[in-house]
Amino acid sequence: MAAVNDGFGQDCGEDVASPNPMGNFLLWRAYAAHRRVPAPPAADTFWSTTTLLEYHSGFVTLRTASQEEAKRQLQLTLLVNNRHRGTARRGLIVSGPPGAGKSTNLLELGRSFERSEMAKRPGSPDYLPVVFVAIPPSCTPKGLVKEFARFLGIPVHDRMTETTITDAVCRVMVERRTRLVFIDDVHLLNTRTRLGADSSDQVKALAERVPATFVLAGVNVETSALLAGPRGAQIAARFKVLRTAPLLNGTIDQKAAWRKLLGDMELALRLRNHRCGTLVRNADLIHLRTGGVLASLFALVREAAICSVLDGTLAVTRKLLSEVLLDNQATNAARARRPPKESS
Repeated sequence: MAAVNDGFGQDCGEDVASPNPMGNFLLWRAYAAHRRVPAPPAADTFWSTTTLLEYHSGFVTLRTASQEEAKRQLQLTLLVNNRHRGTARRGLIVSGPPGAGKSTNLLELGRSFERSEMAKRPGSPDYLPVVFVAIPPSCTPKGLVKEFARFLGIPVHDRMTETTITDAVCRVMVERRTRLVFIDDVHLLNTRTRLGADSSDQVKALAERVPATFVLAGVNVETSALLAGPRGAQIAARFKVLRTAPLLNGTIDQKAAWRKLLGDMELALRLRNHRCGTLVRNADLIHLRTGGVLASLFALVREAAICSVLDGTLAVTRKLLSEVLLDNQATNAARARRPPKESS
């Protein structure tokens, strides 16, 4: 697994949040085009309190086994769809529990594909290989296509009908030769409700009108209402589900993979006094606290690193790893995993 910084070299003195790359195609293009470069060594004079805090706040992107499998499955799906005639193109659903890295997988898949496609066609500003949207809360069919219009930069006013917006969205994606469409948070589409069912139909209609491969992601999609009933059966017949689960720490292979991930994270730390191997030596503790959930793991390591910058120790220790207050999901799960204390 390789680690790369996603944003090093920006002005670390600015207290601003990074823009959402899914905001529109210009932000997405800038995100995909941004070159990731390794951060300077921990002993470099570049590091100040401010730059250390900014770096460990953003930290790094790690290539995990689930990302590699998602990339392989997407490549296969693209090849299957390459010369497909008709509307029933194959698709991919990335599913898993909260915090397992589904959205990160989508961003990495999209970024990799965008960079590959733009490298093949330099000087093609009108080419838009990737479109990326998320399902809004209480989604309606019109609300869904408005999200597409926002990403594509299509002006929308209140008097425009759903049909008008949909036609404009499809026309732009066809004209700009979009090949990959990512839709995040699809678990919000409840086909048991009228709005959810209609929005699900809208996704299906877009997938039929635009000659692109659709990749959906959401929380435990395979058991959600999205795949239930006749409407869900149509989606289930076209999309294969790729499960993204928390990392385990039981078998020899699982332990090796978990420690490899922690070792990669440790190499990415930029703390002058940190003792190399601390994360790996505390692999069992870290797994107990996070349950192998990537979001909780990154939160733990980032916050421990930031605490060490604030207190001046510049080292992640077992004590810090034990004391960081994690999200409620991780806290409750860790409490359930702890063996009961023996009564005296």
